Amino acid sequence: MTDPALSHARRRLLQGSAALAASPLAAAFALAATPKAVGQRTLGASGYGQLFPVKDETTGLPLLMLPEGFSYRSFAWAGERLAGTGEPMPGAADGMGIVKVDGEVFTLVRNHEIFGQDGSFGPAASHYDAPCGGGTVTLRYDRRAGKLLEARGSLSGTLVNCAGGTTPWNSWLSCEETVSPAGHGGFRRGRTFRLERAHGFVFEVPAEGVSDARPITDMGQFIHEAAVVDASDGTVYLTEDNRPAGFYRFLPRQRGQLGAGGRLQALRVKTHPDLRTGLKPGQRFDVDWVDIERPDQGWEAAADGSNAGGTLGVLRQGRAQGASLFTRLEGVFVRPDEIFFTSTDGGDAKAGQVFRFVPSQQRLELFYESPGARVLDYPDNICLSPTGSIVICEDSGAPVQRLYGLTRQGELFELARNNTELAGEMGFIGSFKGAEWAGACFSPDGKTLFANVYRPGYTVAITGPFA
Repeated sequence: MTDPALSHARRRLLQGSAALAASPLAAAFALAATPKAVGQRTLGASGYGQLFPVKDETTGLPLLMLPEGFSYRSFAWAGERLAGTGEPMPGAADGMGIVKVDGEVFTLVRNHEIFGQDGSFGPAASHYDAPCGGGTVTLRYDRRAGKLLEARGSLSGTLVNCAGGTTPWNSWLSCEETVSPAGHGGFRRGRTFRLERAHGFVFEVPAEGVSDARPITDMGQFIHEAAVVDASDGTVYLTEDNRPAGFYRFLPRQRGQLGAGGRLQALRVKTHPDLRTGLKPGQRFDVDWVDIERPDQGWEAAADGSNAGGTLGVLRQGRAQGASLFTRLEGVFVRPDEIFFTSTDGGDAKAGQVFRFVPSQQRLELFYESPGARVLDYPDNICLSPTGSIVICEDSGAPVQRLYGLTRQGELFELARNNTELAGEMGFIGSFKGAEWAGACFSPDGKTLFANVYRPGYTVAITGPFA
């Protein structure tokens, strides 16, 4: 998600630049625009080469910078009309995944990280808490024709739907990145509001139709970021975007039936109760898991009964049994026998970490750590290419946001750059180059990379000579 403390992030970027200027890494940055420092190693990752402004084949605008030979089409812009209801499509386009493929037609579910209580959208059957404006939109995109076939609301009445993940049974898990009790009230945008239901849960959205808007309470009430299902055994791995945070797994009672309940657990490294700093890339840890006895009790009421309670109820339950601390865990992605996830401000430079977990060995590895904001700052959503390389969405306070590639050899390279400037086109005015990337996901054949530009909110389908 977008960190509200942007001014803080920009200060960190400047501080990181100053630190690097006095370090041996400075020479590497003077030689090339593509970052080449990874962890404590210097690598020669050039990726696909230099980036150039490329015109969008839909609008004709140079919205992105890409390597030579790559092209893209934008679709599903905020403000366009939703099928069925005619409502405007919401903005704040965040996490996204492909839930169905029918030849050249891809069905994607896209999160909308709406903070305000401005009212639900889409069919009423898919509303959880009617005053709330977060949720998901389901998109059907025809790659051969290069156009959007349909956009429809599929879940709403939720809050701050940040990321999530796909399931092997053709659905999307949409995660609320907030924790609030039922009856919580306040004042926002000149309006008073009152939540009718508790928030901080995961919801399932099918590829066809709409969500039943039932929270999966056994998956925990906490500041969720992402969730992904390991197809080998049905385990769901979940990240928490909080300071501090935990890394969790959910063991369902019935495989493929998440709503039937199950057991939530938090990761523990007995030798390292705090994994936020002081680690080295390549360092490995044996792990075990501790049970969360009351997963639906994430809100801690204030002693005076006010709304100023805490959001760490689930983490505190884990910590009481020795669960390890992370900071601001973000994207998570699965491939056979390995789970990758990011910590957006972890590491000694507070610029980001990428962890790798191997279920068969119950082993955690620090796969990558950014040495400073000039290299990579605030890694957020991630996905894996069919060849195993990692695509990282940047969400920092820098004036321009980038998509990065990270090879299995630990080489980091720039894949795309946000170049969005609008002068009334698509109904928006201003520079959006600083808007985060989100929702990256590859088509199964590896030929198309879908991704979102968070603000004003649109999706791109990038094609080219992906290796």
